[in-house]
Amino acid sequence: MQSFLIDHLVSRREALRMAGVAGAGLMLGSAGPAKAGHGKVESRAGGLDYSDPRDNLYAFGKIWAGYGEPVIGAFHGLMYGRVGTDRMRPLFNFEGIGVLQAEIDKNRDLKIKTREVGLFTDLRTREVLEVWDNPYTGKKVEVYHFYNSGGGGTLGVEMPKFVVPGNPDTPTLMNEGSIFPDENGRYPFLMPFEQYGDDLLLAWDYTHYHKNPVTPKGWPVSSTGPIVSPAEHFTFKVSRRELEDRDLPTVRMYAGFSRSSQWWPWMGMGGSGFESGVLSGRMHSHNGLSGFDDVPRKVLDYLENHAPQYLEPVDGWPSSSPRLDTWTAYSQDVAPETPGHPWKPAADELRPPTGKGALKHG
Repeated sequence: MQSFLIDHLVSRREALRMAGVAGAGLMLGSAGPAKAGHGKVESRAGGLDYSDPRDNLYAFGKIWAGYGEPVIGAFHGLMYGRVGTDRMRPLFNFEGIGVLQAEIDKNRDLKIKTREVGLFTDLRTREVLEVWDNPYTGKKVEVYHFYNSGGGGTLGVEMPKFVVPGNPDTPTLMNEGSIFPDENGRYPFLMPFEQYGDDLLLAWDYTHYHKNPVTPKGWPVSSTGPIVSPAEHFTFKVSRRELEDRDLPTVRMYAGFSRSSQWWPWMGMGGSGFESGVLSGRMHSHNGLSGFDDVPRKVLDYLENHAPQYLEPVDGWPSSSPRLDTWTAYSQDVAPETPGHPWKPAADELRPPTGKGALKHG
């Protein structure tokens, strides 16, 4: 997953809060040679100061996106399901494309903008699915593809907390367990880098727990219950030499990615007796690609035919991301199953162009 992570990081509330945080830091210098090491990353004169939140912001923007021009990224992998103690079973692929860009603003904070699509594809053929045969319920369900029409925000010198709108009581601290507070109780934006030769490794984690916008009362078939608790884990690998070379606008990044959650709403598991099951996945994620020829071909063909606008970068530098998570987006795109249940649909320009929830279904 590419920009989904950034959307989680830069909700409107968090972007506004972080934009007002002032922080001191050394000016970023020109690149210096990477010092070989094992585990601990040591800073050298002329390179990045990995104990400085400002240098960490620069590094994060370069790893996740890139400076100057939009960067193309992709993700692709396999999703599994498990009920109780049964063996996990493969269900479908999840594949997508992202267009991302970063900028250091006049306050030396990090601005990132994104546009991304995540599509579900057949295990054998990798063709984009329009309907899926649910092996648990025996029913055919229409697939809800995730279209992020574009958004962005600003990261400052403190590690962000993610808050789902309407769920202010359950903020999630990014990288909990590998970052720690300073003497003032604040969590500076310092990432858990590790170095092995020129390989610079970085882990990024979040573990959410919040109210389910797809409520059992409004969506009894789509909802698995009042709470959802998705977790995602990334393990990045980049070249330290490339990361610290200020003449390079981006760095070739590869990440392993895993996630676990309740069933996605479109799977129709509500009332099935399998609501407590777990959906998990393992994926590749990478950016700094030379062009769209390096992304999954069938996903690219589908978007060129059905939604070519999602292959273009978003205009300007948006200050917020309207599509924060799959459950919220689904609750705004798919009408309640219960007749007369209150519903406020998303604006037409945010609705997915294909799949369940597309404007043609409104």
